[in-house]
Amino acid sequence: MKSITVLALSLLLGACSVTQLPDNLSRAMLNQDDPEVVADGAPAYLLMLDALILTYPENERFLLAGAQLYGAYAGVFAQDEVQAQSMADKALEYARRALCEYDSDACDLVDGPADELKRGLAMNYDEDDVDIFYAYGAAWAGWIQANTSDWNAIAQVSKVKNLMEWVESYDEGYDNATVQVYLGVLTTQLPPSVGGKPEIGKAHFEKAIALSDGKHLMAKVLYAKQYARLMFEQELHDDLLQQVIDADPYAEGLTLINRLAQRQADRLLAESTDYFE
Repeated sequence: MKSITVLALSLLLGACSVTQLPDNLSRAMLNQDDPEVVADGAPAYLLMLDALILTYPENERFLLAGAQLYGAYAGVFAQDEVQAQSMADKALEYARRALCEYDSDACDLVDGPADELKRGLAMNYDEDDVDIFYAYGAAWAGWIQANTSDWNAIAQVSKVKNLMEWVESYDEGYDNATVQVYLGVLTTQLPPSVGGKPEIGKAHFEKAIALSDGKHLMAKVLYAKQYARLMFEQELHDDLLQQVIDADPYAEGLTLINRLAQRQADRLLAESTDYFE
């Protein structure tokens, strides 16, 4: 771990300026093909970003980088539910601080009712504001995922969905089409028998796959997990997962998530017979 800490400090003190660090750090992690390297190094990076945020508490880029990394760790590498919730809390805190620094009116807007959020986004914001709202929506979605036993958290899903739909209205392929993946997950929570609309979620997953030229492997994993399992379609489920296992995971900005997708696909496919029998 000491060598990882030294590496992190060298990134901070080396050729790249401090202002370039968040973007370079995120890109380096997203293009890493060994999840263990990221898992082992992430705590050092988290401490480094915490230190940068303490030093520059109003810097939106540092706050957003902290939100992204804490959110990723909570969703992928957290050791237990308590740690996942703690890190998701920190991610949302940083994302909220960034949003409030960006625009105090936007900060108030996300606290209001879902219909007011939808109307306020349409009336007062445009494509120049997509990055900040998407980052906040992603942290918010991760926080809800870490708190699924809390009905107060679940009640906020509609507001996250409004944010992601607004982002999609400006760029349907935003963040390597991950905006479509978020919308797919958000709209495949319930079966049709209790008012769910999983076919809308299916369309989002398929759009994510098409817009990324099939390179976004997690889109296929979540398509299988969220839609195929919900609708009890084993053939679709197994075919999607096998495609992921057989795919080349290397893609700019997606390599790490693709490696994680392949691991998850292996596990889900091994469970398939038991799940669908």
